[in-house]
Amino acid sequence: MNFDIRYVPFSRYGSYFSLSYISKEVWGKDYKVNKEGLYLRTLHGNAKQKEIFLLEPIKKNGVKMDFKIENSPEVVKLKTSEGEIKICIPDPDTVRIVGSTGIKLSLENSHSFLIPIDSKKNNWLLNFYGGGFQAVISVKSGILNLNAPWTGTTCSKIELNIFPKKEDFEILIKEVDENEDCNNKFKIKESFDESVKTIRKEFEEFLEKLPQISNELLQQFHLAGYILWSSVVKPHGFLKRPAVLMSKNWMTDLWSWDHCFNAIALSYKNFDLAWDQFMVIFDSQNNIGAVPDYINDYEQFWNFIKPPIHGWTFKKLLENMYIEPDKLKDAYDCLSALTNWWLKCRDYDGDGIPQYNHGNDSGWDNSTVFIERPPIESPDLSAFLIIQMDTLSEIAKKLGDAEKIKYWKSKSDELYKKFLEHFLVDDRLVPKISGDHKVIDSKSLLPLISLILGKRLPEKVTKKAIEILVTDYLTNFGLATESPKSKFYNPDGYWRGPIWAPSTLLMIEALKQLKRNDLVFELSKRFIELIKKGGFAENFNALTGEGLRDRAHTWTASTFLIIAKEYYTNL
Repeated sequence: MNFDIRYVPFSRYGSYFSLSYISKEVWGKDYKVNKEGLYLRTLHGNAKQKEIFLLEPIKKNGVKMDFKIENSPEVVKLKTSEGEIKICIPDPDTVRIVGSTGIKLSLENSHSFLIPIDSKKNNWLLNFYGGGFQAVISVKSGILNLNAPWTGTTCSKIELNIFPKKEDFEILIKEVDENEDCNNKFKIKESFDESVKTIRKEFEEFLEKLPQISNELLQQFHLAGYILWSSVVKPHGFLKRPAVLMSKNWMTDLWSWDHCFNAIALSYKNFDLAWDQFMVIFDSQNNIGAVPDYINDYEQFWNFIKPPIHGWTFKKLLENMYIEPDKLKDAYDCLSALTNWWLKCRDYDGDGIPQYNHGNDSGWDNSTVFIERPPIESPDLSAFLIIQMDTLSEIAKKLGDAEKIKYWKSKSDELYKKFLEHFLVDDRLVPKISGDHKVIDSKSLLPLISLILGKRLPEKVTKKAIEILVTDYLTNFGLATESPKSKFYNPDGYWRGPIWAPSTLLMIEALKQLKRNDLVFELSKRFIELIKKGGFAENFNALTGEGLRDRAHTWTASTFLIIAKEYYTNL
């Protein structure tokens, strides 16, 4: 399997290293380098500058050479007229580079304190403060020439020129921390080719733990699997367990609803990793029940939150995998605390209807539901909480706790009654301003996500909602997040137009419950065609199908696997 490294970074399971070909055309506003090219990067959350080295093949005289990139999940090859350079990541902390021609690794100092220290044992300790990063560069064979002008406090730049001697050169770049002996000789017993074979085997074993889908989608299956596998980072700092980042391009964090879709995709066969993806955000849950907006290994961001789809997610996990009683108890405690936080801490007008304080809280950052000044009461939020309470009742049943079964069933019914009284205007589902309850004039798809309540909703409500869905939002590629008829519609407007994977899956799930299998299949088919056309992008132009923003997004890959397994292959 090959992939385009301009869009999909090269990495491996567990690693904070990645290789990306960075160009302004693809990276847009996230293009923050001085020169287009192939970069070795660090994805730790404290990195002010993620790019460690620009990699360029060179001749013996130091002249740069044109090269072509060939890559697979296990190895990147830089092909030149005078030889080949190969790069792999044999373990999460090590990058291994061999070559029959020279290579230049360069780094411009855009932050303070860039220091390479010679250990006199063919090892160089690189202290890269701007990247929050230290590594040992170990020359196993070949010749290394260093150009690192010292200013008195730092190096203005680093250039490492490595050439073959009698045979191919080989270097290791090994990330280290303060607990490691940086003067140690780092060794790898197996040959480069053996490392490549080992990595390939690990990837293939990961693929075997993904849901089985139609053979006609084999190419997309392999790429989705690679994006998920390569986006995992090992436990470190705030990440207490293996974690699937949203991407190893620029969405290099873990948001507190994105992880749910990855958990579901993994829950068919990869049970331990699925559990870790569900629980990873709850490892940071605070003492009043809230979870952070996003986390990485160095940061927890608390200014916002994300919608409580976790009960809906856990219900899906229960359908796909056995969850032991002790884990059920952990999930119950986390979900009940989160539910109570929404009920107690996000109802400023005391009407029993929880609110969003910003579009970011809904996950639909700039949705026109928030065109009026927040706080906003949107029906999707209450719908998710109703489902979450039902899930808590179901967990309590599995744990044999009759009192909690009754309690959460009562709370769910109570909120559902208020939902019907509050959000229906002429049988339409509408958002309102918290406090005065003024109806918000919006053509966002967001309120219709509350169809996830399914058959529980009155038939006249679901009938009208589906009519609006088809006439106002359905395009040749799926459901636009803002009606193309809206004056606010923007083809690359984030949540004001583009198609997103999570909203697609939620609507498919809702329509399945409403027995609209015709629309379930149609949306599934259109989403699959969208993936074939636009790749695993963060979102898609609703009218052309073009992939937008980050093109290696894990929740898109996971949603593809779920839809291909549940609704495309089986319908």
